[in-house]
Amino acid sequence: MDTVLVSVVSVLGTVAGAGLTAFIAARSERRRQAAQDTAEQRTRIHELRAEHQRWRRERRHGTYLAFLEALSAADRANQEHFHRMRATPPGEVFDGQRLAEIRQLFKAAETVGHAVLLEGPDDVAEAALGLILRLSSLVRDVRDYALAHAASNDCLDEHGAVCHENGMAFIAEHKVFLGIARATLDEVIEVD
Repeated sequence: MDTVLVSVVSVLGTVAGAGLTAFIAARSERRRQAAQDTAEQRTRIHELRAEHQRWRRERRHGTYLAFLEALSAADRANQEHFHRMRATPPGEVFDGQRLAEIRQLFKAAETVGHAVLLEGPDDVAEAALGLILRLSSLVRDVRDYALAHAASNDCLDEHGAVCHENGMAFIAEHKVFLGIARATLDEVIEVD
């Protein structure tokens, strides 16, 4: 009877040990699976953030480039008009249509500039706004020069000097924008 009792206790101990081992193994497997799921989720989040940053950089690049192209078109038309007037004698008829075309080109650049302001970051947005304001001033200066040119105004040289000075300021502002935009596009962003 003692042998039977010992055998029963032994069997119960073995069964209890096997059950406890199975319970601990299952619990360890659940923890391992949860840790693996968490690691996979972190990896997916990291990949999504990295992809978003790539998309954002490409979008900014496209927006900055479109802004510079629109700005250049408006500036080129403005410069051509100014240089054509400088090459002709004063008293020529005021070309309101040409100035309206330049204004439209400026408005197109300003519209694309709004996308740059939206895309950011703040330092690029500030530089873009400065560039828009400079071009606006330059377009106004050339219009004033055109009015003085048509009226054969004695202040024509002064207006020309203002146009030249503001044109140089526009070029400087353009360089500032390019430097800031390039630095932003080259910036390596940490993705958590």
